[in-house]
Amino acid sequence: MHYRRLGKTNLQVSEVGFGGEWLERHEVSESVALLKYAHSRGINIIDCWMPDPKSRDIIGQAIAEDRAGWYVQGHVGSTYQNGQYTRTRDAAQCRIAFEDLLARLKTDYVDLGMIHYVDAESDWETVSRPGPYRDYVMELKAQGKIRHIGLSTHNPAIARKAAESGLVEMILFSVNPAFDLMPPTEDIDDYFEGRYAEDLNGVDPVRAEMYRICEQQDVGITCMKPYAGGRLFDAKRSPFGVTLTPVQCIHYALNKPGVASVLCGYDTPEQVDAALAYETAADSEKDYASVLANAPKHTFAGGECTYCGHCKPCPADIDIAMTNKLYDLAVMQPEVPESLRQHYLSLEHHADECIGCRGCESRCPFGVKVADRMKKTAELFGGK
Repeated sequence: MHYRRLGKTNLQVSEVGFGGEWLERHEVSESVALLKYAHSRGINIIDCWMPDPKSRDIIGQAIAEDRAGWYVQGHVGSTYQNGQYTRTRDAAQCRIAFEDLLARLKTDYVDLGMIHYVDAESDWETVSRPGPYRDYVMELKAQGKIRHIGLSTHNPAIARKAAESGLVEMILFSVNPAFDLMPPTEDIDDYFEGRYAEDLNGVDPVRAEMYRICEQQDVGITCMKPYAGGRLFDAKRSPFGVTLTPVQCIHYALNKPGVASVLCGYDTPEQVDAALAYETAADSEKDYASVLANAPKHTFAGGECTYCGHCKPCPADIDIAMTNKLYDLAVMQPEVPESLRQHYLSLEHHADECIGCRGCESRCPFGVKVADRMKKTAELFGGK
């Protein structure tokens, strides 16, 4: 297992994580064993948005033997009222639900206290301003019951606001190539019901900007819904008309700026293994780019770098994907931040070493004019 730094939290999280929402579908002993198996394979981060007692009890039993070895995302605002899930900003109800979470997890803290499920602009205004809900979140942080403040959302416009606000250190966001086609929406059903315009082409610019801002602000991202609810495994249900594998979906998400961990849902140890196959997969097995570029519907061709790495090998040994990522981050600013400049200069080879052979362009599935970008990058950053 490889581990990545989760933004300014500095937590080293497994790049393949555990989304816990399917745990309640099975017998308690079976789900506890599944979680322990995942942990034995190196998974160390789990999301617990679920308010039901069964799911929380399962996680509590599974992590009890090695609490310090798990990073838990626990949500403030996900409550269980009258036997059903209720999202609320009522501080009294949030307090009841969060105290129940700690008790059932058999712990006195969660590593990542998530401002739960903010997709609407009006809701963002509620949670981001001083008031009973935010005051309770800050109280939990001051008491050490949450170590870091995060936020979960499916709306890239909200994610951007959160990243720029200084309120949160990380974001739980839905990342997959199907959702990335879509412009911002406050209705998550838009994603799942396949409301795709016929002229969609590549990552929506609001989403692309959001990913870059998260990396720029050092706000780490953990990913939910990497398989788009399983739609990407079925050519008939996929907006692309092709089938992707778990490994390809995970690689897509991990290539996005700011992303540290992909939280997949599992029913069986075999599904855990299918996700963890990413850790030993060959580049050809990770290759989502060729599949999407040649898909019969909604292709990603359009000249935008997705940092997929198809440009390799470079005869000058330039890390083209990383160089492009640093360029994209830098041009967002009026001036190149010194931290980005130093990151660029620390690369073993630089854009001004490009010989203009354009071999990388012949391999790029998305038609990126790499040589032109190398010239612009060299001009922007300068030499050593």
